[in-house]
Parts: sequence; structure tokens; C-alpha cells
Amino acid sequence: MPALTAKGLLNDLAATQRRRFTLAVISGMVAGALTWVQMGLFAWLVSALLVNTQPLARLTPLFAVWLLLLPLRGLLTYAQETLSQKASLVIRKQLRQRLLDHLAALGPVRLASYHSASLSYQLVEQVEAIDGYFAHFRVQLWLALLLPLGVLTITLTQDWLAALFLLLSAPMIPLFMALVGMGAEQLNRDQFAEVARLSGHFIDRVRSLTTLQLFGQTRQAEQSVRTASEGYRVRSMRTLRLAFLSSAVLEFFSSVAIAVVAIYIGFGLLGYIDYGPADELTLFSGLLVLLLAPEFFQPLRSLAQRYHDRAAALGAADRLTHLLNEPLFTSHAHTTVAPPHASDTLIELEGASVTHPGRGIVLGPVTQQLARGEAVVVTGASGSGKSTLLQLLAGFVAPSDGERRPADALRFAWMDQRPLLIQGTLADNLRLAAPRASIDELHQALESAHLGELIKRLPAGIDTPIGERGFGLSGGQAQRLALARVFLSQAPLVLLDEPTASLDEDTEQAVIAALQTLRHAGRTLVIATHHPALMALTDRHWQIRDGHVLEVPHG
Repeated sequence: MPALTAKGLLNDLAATQRRRFTLAVISGMVAGALTWVQMGLFAWLVSALLVNTQPLARLTPLFAVWLLLLPLRGLLTYAQETLSQKASLVIRKQLRQRLLDHLAALGPVRLASYHSASLSYQLVEQVEAIDGYFAHFRVQLWLALLLPLGVLTITLTQDWLAALFLLLSAPMIPLFMALVGMGAEQLNRDQFAEVARLSGHFIDRVRSLTTLQLFGQTRQAEQSVRTASEGYRVRSMRTLRLAFLSSAVLEFFSSVAIAVVAIYIGFGLLGYIDYGPADELTLFSGLLVLLLAPEFFQPLRSLAQRYHDRAAALGAADRLTHLLNEPLFTSHAHTTVAPPHASDTLIELEGASVTHPGRGIVLGPVTQQLARGEAVVVTGASGSGKSTLLQLLAGFVAPSDGERRPADALRFAWMDQRPLLIQGTLADNLRLAAPRASIDELHQALESAHLGELIKRLPAGIDTPIGERGFGLSGGQAQRLALARVFLSQAPLVLLDEPTASLDEDTEQAVIAALQTLRHAGRTLVIATHHPALMALTDRHWQIRDGHVLEVPHG
């Protein structure tokens, strides 16, 4: 499958809202046509009053029609903007969901090479950067092509020489817009990359603020952030300077072209020009051409004002395609959609191997079955592949060879030594596993994880706020809070990577008791550990030696 490009991504997204964009273009075209009708009426009224000396009373109905066209134009312009804005909103939702689905498919192992601040910036700011392209530029691009053609056709029926002046000046504007736009597109790409780096740089300094203070490096850290911010400011001003330059070029050429047409019309009506159709100019035709000349350039001027939206969207899309082009699997092997051979088997590995770039095969080939309700302990030397085996069972990594066959719609719960805890209340953290859980269910999960007594001592109970990464809780309390989420998840498969590492004896016993409860509840447990008490909970023992998973007698 060919790699997705920035333009390809924007075109794919636009195709999902083709109907709205078409209606927006039609609304803009009709609004433009009504503008031409108004100018024709105005030119005819002036000619009728000054040349034909018709009484004003006879022309009053035409004035009324001219006035009625104003609100109708406004409604059509409103419809154009509303349709474009709605299409842009839907597209941004679709793109954000597409990115989230892709991130979920990549899994935490593949995303370890991405900085969280950079990913957050892409999901929020870079997705928002395409708003102007879909809300304004894309529709205006069609209007900039169709409306000037309409004006040129009307002008051609009145005076072919004036139409020739407009036709000769028209190519200069898109030419200079393209020349300026190529530079703006590259600048926007560089700017988005700089902001992503700046986001990661800043959040790294914030997270390590305590360490920096301990080593007296806060001033140096402040200076590094200041330097990075100054680099972003310089790039932003360079982009703005280029945008103003493109607008100035457009205004210059459109003003010169309108002035040439005005001079031609004026001298033609005065009789100083007798070449071509100048002798046939009337007040009506001359005034109509003069009124239409600015309308010939207005769509192009509006396009130029939105041209930086295109450059910003291409720059953002270029960064987003790097993420979307990240392959979900690094090999030809994949997880099969077929269920395990045995109905009571939860997951089955058949000749499955895991390969890491630059390291070769780090695990496998593995051929094992995991039945429902089993508890398995995984042991092995440090770096032997215990965590990799858990990641393979979870689907975080794909087998480079062989097959992984999970049960249909297999759900799993994951718990390691560093549980993910967010800034919010205890209840917020619990609901990461079960968003619709009731208060009673939350308390029951906390009791099962042996955190009930702690919650009772807290004034705010489960509404007690904690900081990012569990700030305000001890290591053991954080582990048990993560374990409470496992109870809430109701997942049939529970994967645990050293769940009792670095815990004191009392907390360790509480965690082991909670795991015993899970075991009795019929959950399937896979525990990577060397702890004798945890090993006693299990009925099977997998030992990893030289990348191979061996079944050893348990006892």
C-alpha cells in the first residue's frame, strides 16, 4: 500500500464531505451571480436617469428589487460559510478519531519512541490547523475559478478589449501566489516540527523540575526553554512576513489591472480612444464593466487571504501522515482472526516469534496455550523476554513469525510496576477501566484491592484528588489503586508484570491477597515474577531460556 501523502490525506478527508462542499460552492456561485445582477441593475438605473432621462418614479420598482437582493446575498453567503464550517468540524472529528484508532492499534510499545507532548500537540493543535483549509480555502478555490470566468464572460459581451485586459492580468496573481505559497508551505512544516519539539522540551523540564532544583540546574533549564521559545518566535514571524508579502503582491497586481480598465473606460467614453470596441462604449456598458472589474479580482483576493490556511494545513497534514504511515506491524506475520482450536482456550501462540530492529529475535518461537481460569507464572533472567511475552499475549507487539490466536473479542487487563495514574480524583482514575461504574462498584473494587480502610480515612473519600503519576499516594497505594481497576474491568485475562516489586511487606501481602481474590473469581492470570508467594498462586510455570518458553513442573 503506497504511503499516504499530505495532499492525499486532505483529499481523502474532503471526499467524505463532498455534498456539503458542493452545496457551499453552489451557494457562493448564486451569491456571486446576484452580485452581477445588482451591478447590472445599478448601471441600467444610472444610464436610464442620466442618458434616457426617465423619471425616478418609474424606476422605483427596480430600486426595490436591487434592495431585496442584498439580504438574499447575505443568506447565501451565510449558507456557504455554515456548510463549510460544518464540513470542517466533521472532518476534524473524523481525523482525530482516525488518529486515536491508529494510536490504539500501534499500542504502547510502538508509541514508546514518541513523546507524549508531541502526540498531544498533533492530536489537538495540528488537527485544528486544517480548519481554515476546509472551512474557507477549499470552497474559495472553486469560487476563485468559477466567479472570474462568469465576470469575464459578461465583460466579453460588453467590451472584448476590457475583457482582454482582465484576462492578461489574471495569471499574474496565481503565479505569484504559488511562488510565495511554496515557501510558506515549507515554513509551516518547519514551524509545526519546532512546536512539537518545544512541547516535548517544556514538559520534560516541568517533569524533572524537582531533580533540576536538587542539582541547582534550574537557571540553565530556564535558559534552554527561553532559547527554544525564541527559535519558535523567529519562525512564526518569518511565516507571517511571507503571508503579508503574498497579500501585498496580490493587491498590487489587482489594483494595477483595475486602474488600467478604469483608464480605458474613461478615455473611451471621452472619445480619446477609437481602437476596437471603444467607439461603441456607452454609459451602461462602461459603468457595468467598471463595476465588474473589482469583482473579477475579489474571489482571487479572498483566496490569497486564505492561502496561508492551505500552507498551514499541508504543513500539519505532512506531520500527521508521518504518524498515520507508521505501520501497525513490522513483519508479514499477523494476529489471525480465527479463534483458538479449543473452545476453552483463551489465547494460543503457535511458533510465534518477536523481532526487534537491530536485535534480531528476542523471543521465540513460542508454542503455548492459555486456558480460561488458569494462572501462569513466567520466570527468567533479567532481559530474557518476560515483558515481551506479556506484550505478545496482549497484542502490543505482533509476531514476526508464527501466529497469535486470541479468543473472539478478547479483553485483557494490564498492570505493571508503574501504573498509569492521571491528575484527578480517585474515582476518575478508577473509571478509566469502567467509565459507567456506579459508586457502589467503585467501593467494592477498592475493598477487593484492600484500599477500603484508606478511603474511609480520607475526608473526601473517592473524590480525593491526586496528582499526575499518583502524586499524593505511596507506591503501594498506587499499585493497589491500579489493582482496583483490574477488578472493575471484568477482563477475563489479567497480565501482571512484577506487581509486587519495590513494595513493603504489608502492602505486598495486600496485593497478593487481592490477586488471590482474582484467582478465585475465575480470571486467567499471567504473572511475570520470581516472588515465591505469587508463584504459589499459580498452577503452571513458564520459564524463558535463551528466548524459548519452556513448561517446567510446578511445585
